[in-house]
Amino acid sequence: QVQLVEFGGTLVQPGDSLKLSCVASGGMTFIFSRYDMSWYRQAPGKERELVASIRTGDGKTKYGDSVKGRFTISSENNKNTMYLEMNNLKPEDAAVYYCNAKQYFPNIGRDYWGQGTQVTVSS
Repeated sequence: QVQLVEFGGTLVQPGDSLKLSCVASGGMTFIFSRYDMSWYRQAPGKERELVASIRTGDGKTKYGDSVKGRFTISSENNKNTMYLEMNNLKPEDAAVYYCNAKQYFPNIGRDYWGQGTQVTVSS
């Protein structure tokens, strides 16, 4: 079992920056660097969408088209923590942001989800 806890969601104004964190934990066999870690978001009435992901073992990243150039995903493997730095926030970025973990090595595991953290972008 993997537990994920997100931190950092709050109310910001358009153009502001915000950094989210996700701390992962698990049993004795949990190895953070064997997981793909991702941020998803879901706005009211919309489907959950991928924001960004990082393969913690080698640092390779992927981004959704709507956030490229504005958001940066990173991880600190020694702290079992993933981050999402969000710049130039827009009202359409408002959503509940969810942390996701999925093992990729030595085999593909199931998805784990955090409880979500609310980001509101409003003037």
